[in-house]
Amino acid sequence: MSAAWGLSDSSEQFLFLSGFALGSVLVLKEHRAGPRAAWRDLMLRVARLWRTHLIVVCGFAALVIATEMAFRWPGEAAAMGWSWLLVEPWLALPGAAILLYQPQYMGVLPVFILCMLTLPLLIRGMERVGAWALLPPLALYGAVQAWGWHLPGLGGTEVEFNPLAWQILFAIGAWFGRRALLRGRAIGRNPWLLAGAGLVLLLGLWLRLVEHGLIGGPALDLQALTGKQDLAAPRILHALSLAYVVVVLIPPRPMTLRAWPAQALAAAGRNSLNVFCLGLFFSYAAASLFRAFPGAVPWLDLPLVGGGALGLMAVAQTAERRRRDPALAR
Repeated sequence: MSAAWGLSDSSEQFLFLSGFALGSVLVLKEHRAGPRAAWRDLMLRVARLWRTHLIVVCGFAALVIATEMAFRWPGEAAAMGWSWLLVEPWLALPGAAILLYQPQYMGVLPVFILCMLTLPLLIRGMERVGAWALLPPLALYGAVQAWGWHLPGLGGTEVEFNPLAWQILFAIGAWFGRRALLRGRAIGRNPWLLAGAGLVLLLGLWLRLVEHGLIGGPALDLQALTGKQDLAAPRILHALSLAYVVVVLIPPRPMTLRAWPAQALAAAGRNSLNVFCLGLFFSYAAASLFRAFPGAVPWLDLPLVGGGALGLMAVAQTAERRRRDPALAR
């Protein structure tokens, strides 16, 4: 939704909220059990995410190969960057393990893993010098924009989300998460900030309306203006503005959160890793069906998208029940 009518999308919000949540969790665990216990817990989370990434890489490769064979699409796997794994798996798998071999759809989890590894250093810096700890992440982001710094992709692929740039959103999220835990709130309501954020959102909406041809305006290359790989500055500004407006204008309502849709969304959030990984497989499978049967898209669209969303929520609800009743997990 925000991608169609603004300058950022859910990717920025996910990384920002990940930094927010993990920053507050790490600080809380440090105060309760000490730094070593907190960092050990974080490294276990990193290891679990890294293991999940490797499982997803192998599973997704099998899905792409099966799709190529089922629909007789020669070159499908190669076009998506999987050739190296098929030809030299003994090199491609280590490349995936160090997070630099990224065929299509495989670029999201690596940026989370790399950002999580920086969190202890970030939090330690915030404890010692406060907001000045954000200066190195800002400088690194500036170097990416000024000189094009990036990590090298392996096996003919590119690093989809340049972590040298995307880390700035995670760092800002960690700052606000720590602040929320220690002070009770991340940021207050400021009319000038709210007005500025609103103007940014309106500007993004106006640019998209022009791009879609719904209103007149200058012809701008929004792809260049809002480059995603290196996280162009307009994307950050729009993402933070959207987050601020939502937090200020839509406070949580306990009664609303008791409704089934809100509970289902909350369950999906608590099981976001499983939901995200399954969503990758579903997204590619649905896109493949649309390509294979273009004439059936009008009646396939709603059942696939709606059914997929309900299916992912059902997976999250099942995981919730297993968490509450360990006997179900056996």
